[in-house]
Amino acid sequence: MSPSANDTNGANSSHSTPSSVLPPGFYVPTVAFFTADDKIDEKTTTEHAVRLAKAGVTGIVTHGSNGEAVHLDHEERSLITRLTRDALDAAGHASLPVIVGCGAQSTRETIQLCREAAAAGGSHVLVLPPAYYGGLLTTDLIKAHFRAVADASPLPVLIYNFPAACGGLDLSSDVILDLARHPNIRGVKLTCGNTGKLARVVAGTLDADTGFRTFGGSADFTVQTLAVGGHGVIGGLGNVAPKACLEVLRLWQAGQLEKARQLQRVVARGDWTAIQGGFVSVKVGLQKYFGYGGLPRKPCALPEGLKLAEQEEGFLELVNVEKEL
Repeated sequence: MSPSANDTNGANSSHSTPSSVLPPGFYVPTVAFFTADDKIDEKTTTEHAVRLAKAGVTGIVTHGSNGEAVHLDHEERSLITRLTRDALDAAGHASLPVIVGCGAQSTRETIQLCREAAAAGGSHVLVLPPAYYGGLLTTDLIKAHFRAVADASPLPVLIYNFPAACGGLDLSSDVILDLARHPNIRGVKLTCGNTGKLARVVAGTLDADTGFRTFGGSADFTVQTLAVGGHGVIGGLGNVAPKACLEVLRLWQAGQLEKARQLQRVVARGDWTAIQGGFVSVKVGLQKYFGYGGLPRKPCALPEGLKLAEQEEGFLELVNVEKEL
């Protein structure tokens, strides 16, 4: 087991510890892979994690929006996280963080998932706000949910703001900054695409001695995230083109701003295909250009005919760049 799996300091310390502070960079929320008989494809799960690590990604996220978490039972979630952690350790990447998506509709189940994530080898957890009963949840109740989860979680917590997955529920910068005061809430992923909000959260946490991290939630605004001091991106496009996504960060950090902008345009065009088709499009790209990906769980399905061809074509420019790096 990775040492990160035993990091339980978060809820008990007012300051960050080295193992709880995520390094800046590009993190990839992996897709879930299934066998022909609808079981977890352990071999592909393992090989994909190693491929991403060899490409140089900063960390991996299991059970993000790309990972079909809502199609998995608890045992399957734990299995995928454990397979990912073990694969990284065996390949010499024991220090690579494994962030585990643990969003659920009740505070009780969210805490349960956080504990299972720790037991499976996760280093951090990523938590969506509950939204099914959104009309009954005040801002104070949502904040109380996150604080209760952070109090109980054995792993540091990242807030996940993704209105499209939460019935339009969009956490404001004021709410995020208030929650960032909790000693075990160590970051946020902003898939809302609101770069003004991202800038406000960065500015509001600069002086805090917590190692709080602010990540963009999509590869198509990597440069925008970095320009305001964000710490990187957690983006599903990295499943298909991890090297290209990382190269945008490298170019920006090296001061090669025009080259970074040029590559960002390519990445943004490829990401538009992934955004429009979600994790299903990511699987289309993997299958077409890398020979694996497989089917999503029902009721989701791969596109066919012209729609399939359009999605495959949408990744072509980006994949050509990826294979040159």
